[in-house]
Amino acid sequence: MFGLGGRKTAAAAVVKYTNMDSFVLDVEETVTCFCRKARRKDKEASAPGEDPKLYLEEAVLERKHGDLDLRTLVELPAGLDYNEWLASHTIAFFDHINLIYGTISEFCIMSGCPDMTGPGLRTYLWFDEKGKKTKVAAPQYIDYVMTFTQKTINDESIFPTKYANEFPSSFESLVKKILRLLFHVVAHMYHSHFKEIMLLKLHSELNSVFTHIILFNERFHLIEDKETEILQDLATALRVHSEPPELAAPPPRPAAKDNNNCLESDGGARDASGAAPAHPHHHRHESQGGPPPAGGTPAIPASG
Repeated sequence: MFGLGGRKTAAAAVVKYTNMDSFVLDVEETVTCFCRKARRKDKEASAPGEDPKLYLEEAVLERKHGDLDLRTLVELPAGLDYNEWLASHTIAFFDHINLIYGTISEFCIMSGCPDMTGPGLRTYLWFDEKGKKTKVAAPQYIDYVMTFTQKTINDESIFPTKYANEFPSSFESLVKKILRLLFHVVAHMYHSHFKEIMLLKLHSELNSVFTHIILFNERFHLIEDKETEILQDLATALRVHSEPPELAAPPPRPAAKDNNNCLESDGGARDASGAAPAHPHHHRHESQGGPPPAGGTPAIPASG
């Protein structure tokens, strides 16, 4: 269910492109054929030393409700506050990515995923608030991402839900950090767990979320190209850019001094002030635990 975060958003579109109430794992319908074809067709597309990219197989290049016009969905409705639109989509991205990852998290373990990796032999590292690089296993990295995002969106001072409260001046910068982190999770699922995604028949849901985030980024320029380029081949295969992008510039940003660069360590992203209620969809990795670096504050990661 794609609902814009349950926020009080005027004229907000509510679109269903996923239904994950139950999963049936049909062992008879394996991905053997996909693996065999991938080794033949994607041999040149993969970097040296990298496994074939199963997600580029024609048989899995589909989206849930592929006729859904996501390009129209990401357009800012006339008269709606820009920050409100960012908040609504950010919460929706978190809900969907967290939900999909929760279905395959039992396969993402310390021994199987000792590093947080993405396509093209990309490795993501943490930068703590002192600028120190830290290598963590994928399940721990993703737990940091989900914990940080959950706390942030539950913080009324950052993601206000009451009309009397305003968004902070640094809101867009913080959204950039969140989307960058969530994109790392998407990249890891495609790179390391797409076989499980196919077995659970969730590839169309993941492709829909990916298409949505790419189109949203294309419209509002929130994630740098060097982050998204590792899945550009998938965007091309899914024909995400088959329609020419809008020539109009993005809507004006609220006047604000942006002191945070999403690619640099700035002492970690802001946590919620006080105890915030747990997000209903947050999947915790209790057995993978350990506090986040720098005294409990998730640091901002950077790709190595």
